[in-house]
Amino acid sequence: ISLQIMLTFSAVFGVIVYRITTAAALSFSTNETTRSNVRVTVTATAVIINLVVILILDEIYGAVAKWLTEIEVPKTEKTFEERLILKAFLLKFVNSYAPIFYVAFFKGRFVGRPGHYVYVFDGYRMEECAPGGCLMELCIQLSIIMLGKQLIQNNLFEIGIPKLKKLFRKLKDERTEPKEMDTSQSKDPQQWDLDYILEPFTGLTPEYMEMIIQFGFVTLFVASFPLAPLFALLNNIIEVRLDAKKFVTELRRPDTVRAKDIGIWYNILNGIGKLSVIINAFVIAVTSDFIPRLMYQYAYSQNGTMHGFINHTLSYFNVSHLKAGTQPENSPFARDVLFCRFKDYREPPWSPNQYEYTKQYWAVLSARLAFVILFQNLVMFLSVLVDWMIPDIPKDISEQIKKEKSVLVDFFLKEEHEKLKLIESFIARDKQKHKSGTKGERIRAASFCQFNRSQKGSFASFSSQHTEV
Repeated sequence: ISLQIMLTFSAVFGVIVYRITTAAALSFSTNETTRSNVRVTVTATAVIINLVVILILDEIYGAVAKWLTEIEVPKTEKTFEERLILKAFLLKFVNSYAPIFYVAFFKGRFVGRPGHYVYVFDGYRMEECAPGGCLMELCIQLSIIMLGKQLIQNNLFEIGIPKLKKLFRKLKDERTEPKEMDTSQSKDPQQWDLDYILEPFTGLTPEYMEMIIQFGFVTLFVASFPLAPLFALLNNIIEVRLDAKKFVTELRRPDTVRAKDIGIWYNILNGIGKLSVIINAFVIAVTSDFIPRLMYQYAYSQNGTMHGFINHTLSYFNVSHLKAGTQPENSPFARDVLFCRFKDYREPPWSPNQYEYTKQYWAVLSARLAFVILFQNLVMFLSVLVDWMIPDIPKDISEQIKKEKSVLVDFFLKEEHEKLKLIESFIARDKQKHKSGTKGERIRAASFCQFNRSQKGSFASFSSQHTEV
């Protein structure tokens, strides 16, 4: 798994090198239009390459995860599915979100400063964000990857691949089976023959995985692309009908299996939900200019407005401090330039600690971290509060369950009451039989005493008295 994750990082690094080299090559173009649209061209082509790489590696990672799980030889089918799902999710999670994470949190962070830039392959500078920041580029990258993945992988592949497999199986069966020249071939094929031609059902894991990855796109970076939930809703409306057609006409009938819940998918959804809070907090605090603008307006502005914000975020650099061979060859200005400005919080060249980070930099950094902590705890508290206020079972359903339980208890009580009455009737009948038998014995004893009274008067009276007792 670590090897496959390193493969994903290598693909992302390859796209980064492509962006750097392509931007450098287009900047030397003689065409003015090409030079002015370098950033748009590089961003669009790099995102398309990322999308193609993600689609290819997704198929590879699915096969690799299944192969690794089969090597482990799990004892039960449930354990097999859980391990397979965990491996496939880890690989596809890194594959789908690695380019977006790079743009959101790493691009433009390690470029250095004028006179001390960071170079790749000793000739190409690390790419920087646009003057307005990387938030717009993050939005473009997220929208293209999300929409392209949904359109190509979730919709076209779901219908096209089963049809191609069905056609391949049909051609293979026609080649391997000898043709029988009898009258049965002229008849219509039976239903089981038609069902056998369909593609076997492989489980719901791919369907769940699509929704989990889509849920990650919607929640992890929703602060940079607020339309993601809308596009996900539209995709799911189409997905419902495509899946219905696929399950009815393209796949064999699946075997029904009783399940208590969705299993490990619930833990994955819960983890993505909590991770999305932290990532959105960092997107707002680090990727956007929300915190620097807020800090300037309330801490550094003279009149409480945003006037002078751009000048506040720019630092000075003495062009004579450029290393030999790195200075611009020609200047578009009419006169020589002594100082230039760049976006960063650094000391000016006339300061004793020149080009070191200023106090404003550390103040903004601490404000960003404080915002992340505050945002995370506030959202977590609100989620727990909403979870407590909204019960898992609606009130009307819980009342209906209570009514059913009370009806069931009344029914059991009635049954037990009837059983008790029946038992009491049996006891009463036994007592009545016992009394009638005792009365007959008394009558027979009295007649016997009358029969013997004439012979033994004293003994007969004693016997009658004894019978009365």
